[in-house]
Amino acid sequence: MPTDDRLLHPDEALAIILRHVQRLPTETVPLAQSGGRMLAEDLVADQDLPPFPASTMDGFAVIASDVSPWREIIGDQFAGTMEGIEITPGTSARIMTGAPLPPGADAVVRVENTEIREDHVVIHQEIVDEGENLRPIGSDLRAGDVLVRAGSSIGPAEIGLLASLGHTAINVYRRPRFSILSTGDELVEPDQTPGPGQIRDSNRFSLIVAAEQAGAEVIWSGHAPDDEPALRQLIIERIEASDAVITSGGVSMGDKDFVKAILNEIASVHFRRLFMKPGKPFNFATAADGTLIFGLPGNPVSALVEFEVFIHSAIRAMTGDSRPEPATAIATLDHDVDSTDRLEYQRGVVWVDESGLLRARNTGSQASARLMSLVGANAFLLIQPREAPYQAGERVPVILLQPVAGDR
Repeated sequence: MPTDDRLLHPDEALAIILRHVQRLPTETVPLAQSGGRMLAEDLVADQDLPPFPASTMDGFAVIASDVSPWREIIGDQFAGTMEGIEITPGTSARIMTGAPLPPGADAVVRVENTEIREDHVVIHQEIVDEGENLRPIGSDLRAGDVLVRAGSSIGPAEIGLLASLGHTAINVYRRPRFSILSTGDELVEPDQTPGPGQIRDSNRFSLIVAAEQAGAEVIWSGHAPDDEPALRQLIIERIEASDAVITSGGVSMGDKDFVKAILNEIASVHFRRLFMKPGKPFNFATAADGTLIFGLPGNPVSALVEFEVFIHSAIRAMTGDSRPEPATAIATLDHDVDSTDRLEYQRGVVWVDESGLLRARNTGSQASARLMSLVGANAFLLIQPREAPYQAGERVPVILLQPVAGDR
C-alpha cells in the first residue's frame, strides 16, 4: 500500500520510478542488429584510423620541397592497394582520394592545379606545403581513445565506428520485455462495430507502438473484460513473464476499476495519483520479483502523456541509458495560454525561429480525450498553475519528444 494518497508532483513520481528500475543484463547482438540499442561498455579504439597517411583529393603525390615544376609520373596509386612506388625528387604518382600515400611523398597536389605533358606532370602551384591534402595517421582517431561511452544509443555514426574498427558483434543491454493490457467491457477491437456505450480500443495499439519505439520488446498484448478474478490471474501471469506490465483503465474511482484493488493485493504500490493534467490517476507498483507495473488511465491522451514522461524514462534506465530523464528546454510562447489547477502537459510544437530563438505553441484544444492534440506534437509545454493566463512572449519549460526543426 502507498504511504499516502496525496497528489504527487511528476518530478517526485519519476524519481520514485527510477529508484525501482533494475538495469537489465547485457547480451551480444550482430552489428547490423545493434542500431538503437544501448552500448553496454565503452567503445575504445584499438588502432589508429586511418592506419596510413591518405590522400583527401584526386591529384599527384609529390615531395613538397621539390622545386621543379616538372615531375616524371612513375605510377598510379589507387585506394585499397599499395603499388610499391617510391617518390623521389623529380618524380610523382597519380593518386586517388582515399589512397595511401606512397613512400617518399609528403603532399598531394590536387589535379586541378596540374597539367599532363606526356609522361610528366606540370605543377601549376607556386607553393606546396608539407602535409597538403593528406589525412595523417590517426587523424580520425587514436588507439586508446574512448569513442562512445557506455549507455549511449547506437546510431548510424556509432555503427560506422564499430564497423571501421572491425566489430561484428556488440555488447548491449537487453530490451525490456513488456506486456500491455487494456481493460473494460466497453472496449471492442478496431475491426468491430461498437455497440451502445462501446468504443474501439485505441490505447493498447498506441502503447504497443510507443513501447517498441522507446526500445522495449512487447511480448504480449491483449484485452481483459471487467471480471476481477480473471483480471487478477491475467495480471499475475503477465508479471511472471515480463520485465514490466502496462495496464490501461481500471485505476480511477469506479465500481469496476479493479486494477487499483488488484495491485494493492499482489504488489507494492508506490503512488497512485499525480499533480498533473492530463493523467491524474496513475498507479505505479512493483512485484516481489522487481517487475514494474504501470497502471495507466483509460483516457488515451492521459495514457500516452504518462507513457512519455514516466515509462519511456524507465525503459531508458532499464536499457542502460546514462540519461534516462526526458530532455528539457526553455521556449518562448507564441500565443496566450490558459493554466489549470494542476501542472499541465500541453501538447505542443517547438521550433527555432529565424533569430535562433526557441519558440513554442500548443496544438489547439487540449481536451484530455482529444488524440489529435498529440498528432504533430514534438514537445510538452509545462504550464504551471496560476491565476493569470500566460502571455505570448513568456518563457516556459518544455519536454522535447523529438528533434526540433527550424522556422515553422
